[in-house]
Amino acid sequence: MTSRDELDQLSTKALHDLAIERARHHMDVAFLWRLVKALPVAEEMVGDDDRAKTDILRPLALINDALYDAGEGALGEALRPLYLEYLTERGDPSPGDDA
Repeated sequence: MTSRDELDQLSTKALHDLAIERARHHMDVAFLWRLVKALPVAEEMVGDDDRAKTDILRPLALINDALYDAGEGALGEALRPLYLEYLTERGDPSPGDDA
């Protein structure tokens, strides 16, 4: 199991990628849904109002942001606690984990 301290040492991009890979591997739709719901709020928090409105109106843009953009910049930092919480709760985030 990876500890929160070990995870906290990783870049936000690495945390995002680990969380997405783990969710895909385990077909954890609940986490992906949490991320999709959190995105417009995080975008508003970092001052990206236009993107938040676009994401609400265009669900495919929202999914694309969740999978590819939500680990970088201010948006990634706003979502970092979500990734840390998920990876800490779920244990070893490695793709080979079958837990």
